[in-house]
Amino acid sequence: VQLQASGGGLVQPGGSLRLSCVASGRSFSAYAVAWFRQAPGKEREFVSNIDSNGVSTRYLDSVKGRLTISRDNAKNTVYLHMNSLKPEDTAVYYCAADPNYSRTRANEYAYWGQGTQVTVSS
Repeated sequence: VQLQASGGGLVQPGGSLRLSCVASGRSFSAYAVAWFRQAPGKEREFVSNIDSNGVSTRYLDSVKGRLTISRDNAKNTVYLHMNSLKPEDTAVYYCAADPNYSRTRANEYAYWGQGTQVTVSS
């Protein structure tokens, strides 16, 4: 499966963005999809994931209540709705896919999109 992430940008603290991850290739609806982020000088960290049916979701504690993951399998797309953004959310955001929803480590994912930069600054 091939993934393409988009939707990043520069936003003020408290602002909102919506990231999109569009898939092509193998059956997208068979894959769980995760969002990771990587800030300069830091390791890539898990942010959120959603199971193949869009029923179950999981979040990093620091983003709960502010970020929401969703998917539209008819459009082969997973979204990350980002609200109440903080400067510490600044990072390159990546989407990744794997059949196993339980995986939350970057090295467990074989399929990756290119990153999209999110910068939260006044």
